[in-house]
Amino acid sequence: MAERARAVSVAEPAAVSAAAARLGRAEAEHRPCAPVRDLLGPTDIAAAYAVQQRVAQDRLSRGARVVGRKIGLTSAAVQRQVGVDRPDFGILFDNMDMSSQAGAVPSERLLQPRVEAEIAFVLGADLDLEDLDLRRVRAAVDHARAALEIVDSRIDGWDIAITDTVADNASSGLFVLGVDRVPLDRFEPREVTMTMSLDGREVSTGDGAACLGDPLEALLWLARTAREFGEPLRAGQVVLSGALGPLVPVGPGAAVHAEISPLGSVSATFTSTE
Repeated sequence: MAERARAVSVAEPAAVSAAAARLGRAEAEHRPCAPVRDLLGPTDIAAAYAVQQRVAQDRLSRGARVVGRKIGLTSAAVQRQVGVDRPDFGILFDNMDMSSQAGAVPSERLLQPRVEAEIAFVLGADLDLEDLDLRRVRAAVDHARAALEIVDSRIDGWDIAITDTVADNASSGLFVLGVDRVPLDRFEPREVTMTMSLDGREVSTGDGAACLGDPLEALLWLARTAREFGEPLRAGQVVLSGALGPLVPVGPGAAVHAEISPLGSVSATFTSTE
């Protein structure tokens, strides 16, 4: 999924290999690493996606299965923080989905977790046409669900520029989907409201407009981008469309609960490491 359609990488193949190896060691050794922008440069997004692809291929070779994508950097404030003017994306694998575990999140799999509440779109049709627009994207969505994304970073101290987070699979970690499945003819994604609590204390609020003005716009961006990269979105895949409000650091033993109206609720409990 290297970003061949949008940019030409100036990084050497050896730099891409070295960055992928650094991130791979960080995950295998469960120890954060230095940023990879010293290898890729701070703005070579094409090289960063090439690293993401290398790391993804390694996971696939070990038996993981792609189940969807996540969209990151949908907030204008976060885009300014890392110096970009567009979102990024990462790959969701089957072993990242904690929904069937009743929202029990294994803390031992995470390094520096943060949590955010989102709308998850589940596709009922492929999005592989050339002339994609909001109408076609809306029609392809089977239903939406409340979701918690547990983002994580292999980069020490979350010291990230755009190339660091893209290479690191858009800082992906784990995710939990709510039970309720709501079709788009029952609500407008940009009008949802969200409240998230941590251990019973409200820590984040937001709405659909916080996600690129409309989560469906985020989905459209991803559908077009994924098609350009030669990996279009497919029926049955899950798309985490981006944060509806500020993300919050979490630790072992934490209990997170989000209400996303009218999609219902979603909860996660982080296991204790004691």
